[in-house]
Amino acid sequence: MAPRTLPILKQLLSKSSSYNTNCIGSRFAPKRSVTYMPRPGDGAPRAVTLIPGDGIGPLVTGAVEQVMDAMHAPVYFERYEVHGDMKKVPEEVLDSIRKNKVCLKGGLATPMGGGVSSLNVQLRKELDLYASLVNCFNLPGLPTRHQNVDIVVIRENTEGEYSGLEHEVVPGVVESLKVITKFCSERIAKYAFEYAYLNNRKKVTAVHKANIMKLADGLFLESCREVATKYPGIKYSEIIVDNCCMQLVSKPEQFDVMVTPNLYGNLVANTAAGIAGGTGVMPGGNVGADHAVFEQGASAGNVGHQKLVEQKKANPVALLLSSAMMLRHLQFPSFADRLETAVKRVISEGKYMTKDLGGDSSTQEVVDAVIAALD
Repeated sequence: MAPRTLPILKQLLSKSSSYNTNCIGSRFAPKRSVTYMPRPGDGAPRAVTLIPGDGIGPLVTGAVEQVMDAMHAPVYFERYEVHGDMKKVPEEVLDSIRKNKVCLKGGLATPMGGGVSSLNVQLRKELDLYASLVNCFNLPGLPTRHQNVDIVVIRENTEGEYSGLEHEVVPGVVESLKVITKFCSERIAKYAFEYAYLNNRKKVTAVHKANIMKLADGLFLESCREVATKYPGIKYSEIIVDNCCMQLVSKPEQFDVMVTPNLYGNLVANTAAGIAGGTGVMPGGNVGADHAVFEQGASAGNVGHQKLVEQKKANPVALLLSSAMMLRHLQFPSFADRLETAVKRVISEGKYMTKDLGGDSSTQEVVDAVIAALD
């Protein structure tokens, strides 16, 4: 089951991001802090900002557009051309996302070195998309080394090693600052525990390196422990990041929800994705209090090899499942279920698979199969 960025129950959310989960409407019911952004559920079509991106991005976002059109989903796209070699995200694109609250994007290339900052990171910071959520799970019909994998990696998205605070102290010596704050650590921990609570998950594991970075990761760990005390019904555990990677490749079924600082989450999510079937089938999203950007869950910045673009054989499954997450976020659950069911049916039948899944199908052949499988 792909991750849900909204609870099923009715939400009453104030500007202070709190809502009532017990006896809704009663002034005596306690309030719960929540980070999920409710969307109007009246069925009216919703505008979604679309960023095709670089490399395989236009191929896979085009696949989503075709499927959405075929199922008559109540969304329409506002397309903007953004590329990774731009110095910054154009202001009109940010304005569109602020207006629409929701964005679907393909991968944006991140130049290596040269002092050019990642537009993916810029987007997260500008819109305060503080939670990255990646669901890594086995798909029926897709052979993997491990079974019963269903891991949700929730990663802090705005600070840590990705703070972008680097400078050359003297020639040949560069200082890069890792920033960890109590506010952001508590916020991501609350998101993880609230996600677990609302999705009937049993366990949250904090990933850290506090044995070495005693102050920075120590603060993150302290924040997770404090938040954990408010959720006695959810089991809480901690694991050092290097041991975590070893445990992931040996016994991944032991993990449920994982909450991590920025860099560790990137590594853990990609490792878990590889275990569960590959980055080409893992959905994800970046969520804040007001906005959400949905994209391929793992290796979102990986725009694919040029050969894939030329042959038009990019795998659209990850972004199709991410768009199902988006539909659920917009409170269109029946459309989300239809899309997920169709994608899983195509995978389980095994007839139309791209090269990364052991087949030789083109992007369009997979799209056509998904459309044919729609109920």
